[in-house]
Formats: sequence, structure tokens, C-alpha cells
Amino acid sequence: MSARPCLAVTPGEPAGIGPEIVLRLALEHPELDFIAVCDPELMRERARAFDLPVHVHEENEPAAKTGASLACLAVPLAEPAEAGRLSPANAGYVLDTLRLAVERVRTGRASALVTGPVNKAIINSAGTPFSGHTEFLAGLAGVDRVVMMLAAPGLRVALVTTHLPLRDVADAITPVAVEETIRITARDLRNRFGIRKPRLQVLGLNPHAGEGGHLGSEDEAIILPAIERCRADGIDAHGPIPADTAFNPPRLTECDAVVAMYHDQGLPVLKHSGFGEAVNITLGLPFIRTSVDHGTALDIAGRGIADAGSLYTAAAMAESMAAAAR
Repeated sequence: MSARPCLAVTPGEPAGIGPEIVLRLALEHPELDFIAVCDPELMRERARAFDLPVHVHEENEPAAKTGASLACLAVPLAEPAEAGRLSPANAGYVLDTLRLAVERVRTGRASALVTGPVNKAIINSAGTPFSGHTEFLAGLAGVDRVVMMLAAPGLRVALVTTHLPLRDVADAITPVAVEETIRITARDLRNRFGIRKPRLQVLGLNPHAGEGGHLGSEDEAIILPAIERCRADGIDAHGPIPADTAFNPPRLTECDAVVAMYHDQGLPVLKHSGFGEAVNITLGLPFIRTSVDHGTALDIAGRGIADAGSLYTAAAMAESMAAAAR
């Protein structure tokens, strides 16, 4: 075993930039200990196409004696993948890589899972309902609730709801959903980030956090009681706080994470302040999972210009969390 935690990395959509950035990760960061769960022939083809000097081999084959190597836990593509061109035939391949990577982590042969970007639409068009990594991994792990959190330098945002149409959000803001999100976030900040007493700032749902009930009842009837129950158990949570003032720098210095009610309430601020440096983290799983903060970038796939910076940040975060959990 390496002194560094071993990571299982899934490149994601084979037509996107995922395979390229995994190759670049191996080339630019040989200090990392990771195995890519993917089709090794796909990786060889992309390495040749981009003239990347990376020796791609299956895990039971020897690595290169000199230069960069990429070990692969082999999963075959259904059909050859063309950069920039989606194919429903390979949707099952993407899900199979996730299943195998999760098995790798859950059996202790890897310390954490790091995922590359997938295309939700093509997976759904292939006949598999898929709303995102977060929900899919929760199903694989057999847990009822997980929490999607994005972290960037100086800011962490956890979400009560994730990939829902905006018209469905209010119905999904339930006492159980808010309370469990607060509890999971506080627990994992303690156990996986080493924050002894996490401070949480919980946003309201409505403008001005409901303006005393004049702009909606959810803040006082649902969110506030959930916060109070958590505080009664010693969790340092405050709110509901109006979202339009919550991200002021003085407020952020007083908390370790912001709990937002929905996807586009909290993430635009985080991605504005830390795009390319943000990491998507799934809290509440029985294993560590981090991911890039960008999509498949089909428009630049195949051009050899993709940047592996976000993937490296996700891998470094996974290493840090794995080390804290030891």
C-alpha cells in the first residue's frame, strides 16, 4: 500500500473531456495514487490523439519503468467513443464504471471515489432514469438521504434539494429534509473535515426569509423548527437567513458551511467565486466521494485543450478527507 490514500477515478462520459483530464492527471501529478475505472483502449486512443506520453496499462500489468503511467480497472465500452459525439450505446458503460468503482471503495481496495463529468440527458435517453451522480450513488449505497455539497476556497455550500425543477422545490422543503441535511452536513464536517464544532448558516427559502410570513410560510413553519431541533442537540446552526445577504464576507467568516434550500440558490455564488477550484462532495455516503465542478465540455472534447485542474482539486480533496477519516 502507498503511504498516500489510493483513489478510484471514473472518467465519466467517454465522448467528453473526462478521459483526457484523467490522462493529464496521471501525467501532471505522478505523486497521486489512483486507478482509473474505464476502458483502457479508450485511454490509449486519447493518449495517442493528444500526444500525451502516458503508459496506459491494466492493473495486473506492470507500469512503465520511467515516465507517467495510468493503471486501469478495465470496463469495456459498448462501442468506440468519438470525442464530442454522444452515443446512448455507451450510457450503460458510464454506469458500470460507477458501480465497479463504488465496489472498489466499499471493499477497502480504494480509499475514496473521484468522479469525472457525465451527461445526464444521454443516460436518460438510453432508458435509465438518472438525475445525477449524487442520487445514483445514494441508491448504490442503499442510503435514504445524502447531501450534495460544493466546496471552494473560503466557501462550502450544502443543498437541501438538488436537481429539481424550480416549481417542485417548495414541496420538497420538508421538516425532515431540512433537519437531515443540517445533521448530515454537521456530522461529515466533523468526521471527514476535522472541524470539531461546525458552524452552519441555514438559508431561508423565500425572499427576505419570508418577511415574517408575508412572503411565504415555509421559513417560519418548516425551516426554523428544523434548525431549533438541531440546535437542541448541540449543532451550531443559525437561520433562516435571507439568501441575498448570507454571502457577504463578514457572514461567511462566521460559518464553516452554508445550507441552501435549492441548487441555484447557493451554487451560482460558489461557482462565481471559485470556478475551477470547486469540488463537488457527496455527504452522507458510507464512503468518500468527490467530483469535478464542470460538465463534459463536448464543445472542446477532442481538441486537446482541456484543463485537469478541477479534477486535481477533487483528487486532492479526496486524499485529504481520506487522511482525516483514518
